[in-house]
Order: sequence, then C-alpha cells, then structure tokens
Amino acid sequence: MTKHLTLHTRTTTAGPVVEIAGDLDYDTAGQVRAALPGLGLRPGQQLVLDLGSLSFCDSSGITVLIAARNHALAAGASIALAAVPDRVGRIFRIVGLEQVFPTHPTAQAAEAAWRPAGG
Repeated sequence: MTKHLTLHTRTTTAGPVVEIAGDLDYDTAGQVRAALPGLGLRPGQQLVLDLGSLSFCDSSGITVLIAARNHALAAGASIALAAVPDRVGRIFRIVGLEQVFPTHPTAQAAEAAWRPAGG
C-alpha cells in the first residue's frame, strides 16, 4: 500500500500556511521536513500547519511537527496548528504536545489570533 501525503502552501499576512493532507508517518515525514527551508519564514511571522485533512500521524509525524516548530523558532517566528482532527489531537494530548503547540479550530482562526512581534 502506497502512503500518500500532499502539502499545499499559501501565504497570508501572518505568514505561511501549510495544509498537510493524508498520512504523516515514517514514509512521508521527510516530505514535510524537506519543505520547511523553502517557506521563507521571517522574524515575527507565524507558521500555521493546517491538519484538517490529516488522516494519520505516527511518532515520525510528531517528530517532524516538532522539527517544524524548531524551524519556526529558529527563524524568530511562531507556530500554530489548525483543524487538528480528534484522533490526532488525542495522541497530542497523550504525549503532551498540546502544551507545545497553540491550536486553533481553523487556519483562519490561527491567522486572526496572530499578533506580530512587537506589535
């Protein structure tokens, strides 16, 4: 069975939004990791990972989400998760990630909650 993951990136006033759809696991996590440097995050921006179409996330997927967080912080930006599916949110709660990632019901809500650094 072939694992399928698609990434769709768009830019908002707050910063890049990456929609992650499909299975985020050992076979596909590298695809997300490889996309991070090309996002062009600037200090004060917010990276939003929209997980609304995520069907599966294993420990490799969690690792790459943490890598995305580290990438954002290294760029002087913040990160937020949007539309986390219930089954994925349950895993995040079990491993304590809800303490690490601000979450919003939609990417639009994440953008609305964003405040520019120093603004």
